[in-house]
Amino acid sequence: MMEILEMIWNSLNTVNPELTNLIGIPSVFLEIFISMLIFTTLLDVNATKKQKILYVIIASVCSIISRLIIPNPYNTFINLIMVFLSILLIFKINILQSFICLLFPSIMAALIETILAQLYFHIFNQDYIAGVNIPINRIVITSIVYFIMFLLYLLIKCLKLSFSKVEILNRKKKILLIINTMFGLILIGTQIYVTYFYSSVLPFYIVLLNLISLITYIIISLYTILNISKLEITSTNLEEAQLYNKTLEILQDNTRAFRHDFSNIIQGMAGYIDNNDIEGLRKYYSQLLEDIQETNNLTTLSPKVVNNPAIYNVLATKYHKADSLGIKIHLEAFLDLNELHMKIYEFTRVLGILMDNAIEATSECENKVINVTFRKDSRKHMQLLIIENTYKDKNIDTEKIFEKGYSTKEGNTGLGLWEIRQILKKNNNLNLYTTKNSEYFTQQFEIYY
Repeated sequence: MMEILEMIWNSLNTVNPELTNLIGIPSVFLEIFISMLIFTTLLDVNATKKQKILYVIIASVCSIISRLIIPNPYNTFINLIMVFLSILLIFKINILQSFICLLFPSIMAALIETILAQLYFHIFNQDYIAGVNIPINRIVITSIVYFIMFLLYLLIKCLKLSFSKVEILNRKKKILLIINTMFGLILIGTQIYVTYFYSSVLPFYIVLLNLISLITYIIISLYTILNISKLEITSTNLEEAQLYNKTLEILQDNTRAFRHDFSNIIQGMAGYIDNNDIEGLRKYYSQLLEDIQETNNLTTLSPKVVNNPAIYNVLATKYHKADSLGIKIHLEAFLDLNELHMKIYEFTRVLGILMDNAIEATSECENKVINVTFRKDSRKHMQLLIIENTYKDKNIDTEKIFEKGYSTKEGNTGLGLWEIRQILKKNNNLNLYTTKNSEYFTQQFEIYY
């Protein structure tokens, strides 16, 4: 028994690249799992249990295959690409978010492992290249690295750190962040290459300086991402405040006008009552109700009712655009818009396209009316956005309008509804139900949960 234990110890304590790689295979699953915990928390990725299990299996298998077939350090680059594609396809998030999901845990793991390995081999006076191929060293270093990463995950969760707001960045800033992220990945790979091949010949202080430079770059990059996100949020909030102020000004003018004419309104009603003209009173009341309804709509168009900033911004912009064209919008909101079971940026795209189409169609009519309703159908487990609008072309084909390039207007791209259909194809819990009658053209957007 002692001989067997001694043989195992000798195997673990001598240079053995094959055994080291073999021992490292199970740890890949742990690394992928902890990385997933980190990036799903940082970006608030709403993933199912099935998606998480599928990602851990696929990303781990790809990592193991690249590790066994492709030599160091080139397997690192191939592995990063495969993990990136796994994140993009399985979690169905955009490219920028996928880059951050890939970059942050990779940087953390690479930094912790590199610093820890350098200190470990420096303390025990071992050659780096030989040391990393000793199985016992790999077991100790890997165990400490994953333990530290898990502690960092708990810290992120406790402090509620989040990069989820990067989604509100405009296209230009997103491209800049993606480019910055790509250079970050190249930098990580380069540092691993330098550390692996030249750490034994370079003085320890040079290696340490190299690592400090890498840490500094990462800290500055993360600080920049967070500050850009905060600046974009501030800008969005300012736009929202300006739109709301515009709404409040109109509401105040309507209220002042109504209060000023209140006595005249009552006297007018009294005239119909004195003459027992019930039909005239009904007509008078109907006209009065229209003015009151407009004031009620403006009251509904509030950040407290439409409680998501992105959705409020889109809706307020379209409301004032419609108002300038003489279109009356009746708005009803019976839904917490921060609890939608889909991505907000996709919902705002759908809302914007449907509102633009409704405004365009209604502008041609004599009776210019758009009804917008947000509500929940608990019985069918779905959230609804319903947009009804008056329209002129009663022969419009409700199927053909979704074709790419189709438009009833000359000069239009005809991509709006086609883009919505692409969003529907990417999400299995969304549906758009299109109907029409003699008065209204209706788009019912359904979100199942």
